[in-house]
Amino acid sequence: MRTLEWNDGVLRLIDQQRLPLETVILECRTYQDVALAIREMRVRGAPAIGVTAAYGVVLGALEIKAQTREAFLRELRKIADYLQQTRPTAVNLSWALERMLSVAARSRGDNEEIKRALLVEAQRMAEEDELANRRLASFGAELIKDGANILTHCNTGSLATVHYGTALGVIRTAWGQGKRIHIFVDETRPLLQGARLTAWELTQDGIPMTLITDNMAGYFMRKGQINLAIVGADRIAANGDFANKIGTYTVAVLAKEHGVPFYTAAPTSTIDLSLASGEGIPIEERSPDEVVSIRGVRIAPEGVRAANPAFDVTPARYLAGIITENGIVRPPYEEGLRRVVELRQGHGLK
Repeated sequence: MRTLEWNDGVLRLIDQQRLPLETVILECRTYQDVALAIREMRVRGAPAIGVTAAYGVVLGALEIKAQTREAFLRELRKIADYLQQTRPTAVNLSWALERMLSVAARSRGDNEEIKRALLVEAQRMAEEDELANRRLASFGAELIKDGANILTHCNTGSLATVHYGTALGVIRTAWGQGKRIHIFVDETRPLLQGARLTAWELTQDGIPMTLITDNMAGYFMRKGQINLAIVGADRIAANGDFANKIGTYTVAVLAKEHGVPFYTAAPTSTIDLSLASGEGIPIEERSPDEVVSIRGVRIAPEGVRAANPAFDVTPARYLAGIITENGIVRPPYEEGLRRVVELRQGHGLK
């Protein structure tokens, strides 16, 4: 299952708002289509957002009619800026867009050659994403013992990436190694990515799981029924603080209290060394309608005010480690995160 595919000038996405009741393929033919798909969370997950935005740049570039190189690059920057406004927290979005703009700026060919170079780069990013996921999953699987009960939050599987997954990729690899594991899946209010998406992926793979509401995690930890917690990340600061789906901080605090090792898994493209700490991570505020309604059915009285931050920031002190494609980073995180990013660049990756 691939979350996104390029097919003859069309970006095809699994519409994640329609899962698990139906599997619908959304076809994006313009960069505006791509921006809307990201904004409406029809595609989501930091790695998937980044690669989707890269293809959005390709679609935008194909529409540019400018005759000169300078005019072409100006129009391309406007397209990237438009895509940048869709969701602010996931650093993979800005990382991917800057990478695409850099490719265009370095190209020495005409505008048509730049368009071809942009498509090649987007395809390379998609391939790198799957490779990174499989590499980090192999590192993370070493942490999982036979018979482990593992808690997840939100969705970090194939649907959050181009293919395979981050934290759920770790679980998928451990299962493939023959380890007998069981997954506790937080439902992840308000958009239920755990209940709708993670549960769907685990069911597809035949991995044993139990769906729980977000406020049940402490109950099962206190009973000793959770041995490990693994989540994803949308942006990791230089000191190891990280932003992830709202509710992650709660899981981290509970895990610390109950002595449950707590990890985040993410490719190095999610690391933002420009931010000293999580205090600088922008937090997306989404519509309160997502809180007072579920799939169009209102669950709160009319007129009720609701808050809806999409992410929270978990301090690095709650982490047992950060799982990346270049190894597991442990404290001191500043040194380790710099090292794995340098390794990425050493492999010729941006």
